Amino acid sequence: MTSSPHSSSESSDGSGSSDGSHLTRIAAPEGVSPGTGYSHVVWGTGRFVAVSGQCALDEKGEVVGEGDPAAQARRVFENLRRCLAAAGAGFEDVVKLTYFVTDVGHLPAVRAARDEVIAPHLLPASSAVQVAALFRPELLVEVEAFAVVPAAG
Repeated sequence: MTSSPHSSSESSDGSGSSDGSHLTRIAAPEGVSPGTGYSHVVWGTGRFVAVSGQCALDEKGEVVGEGDPAAQARRVFENLRRCLAAAGAGFEDVVKLTYFVTDVGHLPAVRAARDEVIAPHLLPASSAVQVAALFRPELLVEVEAFAVVPAAG
């Protein structure tokens, strides 16, 4: 299977497919249990974009949603949106998200915020890691993103 030029979804057998996207997503490669809420494999062609881990900080560096993982997760995805846009990318171009949470109990709130901005058929590869702390004690969630933007042409 080959990738083609903009967003994709997997086939029902998990083998992956391309729906005219520059990205191909495979939810369940042969012999691998399907992931819940992510793709095991995403590949594509184009310009690579790396977005540093984003936390729930506003434009002034103030924490948004102290003590509220849902509010923090929404702000994190807004910051990711802004960073991706600065590189000419959008959530449809994201191939990998890495979640850092101070408590895995925050993951449902993070997934809910993610699902507000990423369609189910466009889910990127993902990893989630519980950490002892982030760089400020009020922060509960950090997310970094890798994206591939279609080559100009």
